[in-house]
Amino acid sequence: MSEHLIKPTEGEMEILQVLWKKGECTVREVFEELNKKDIGYTTILKIMQIMHEKGMVDRNTSAKTHIYKALLNKEHTQQHFLNKMIDTVYNGSTARLVMQALGNKSASREEIDLIKEYLEKLEK
Repeated sequence: MSEHLIKPTEGEMEILQVLWKKGECTVREVFEELNKKDIGYTTILKIMQIMHEKGMVDRNTSAKTHIYKALLNKEHTQQHFLNKMIDTVYNGSTARLVMQALGNKSASREEIDLIKEYLEKLEK
């Protein structure tokens, strides 16, 4: 299945975030990393099995405990979601997205400096 056709759900994205961060994980490690009281171990196991069927993750079954790793590229997947959000929520306006994000959440001084640095590079 082509990566650009795969559209992870919110729950699948949470699991992918753990796999991107840690590399390879067991279901137990993902469960512990998510530390969700309202989502049980068996639910995460089932979601990860579905993700394997969809081609989002690879599963090594050579050991007793199965090891999973993400097959989707982190940057490509994030870009896809960002583009979709800009188009659907902000009517295609990147500026509205940025202003909303900065207005709703206090950015640290370091983050603001990074944003300024990035904008300066774009202007060149």
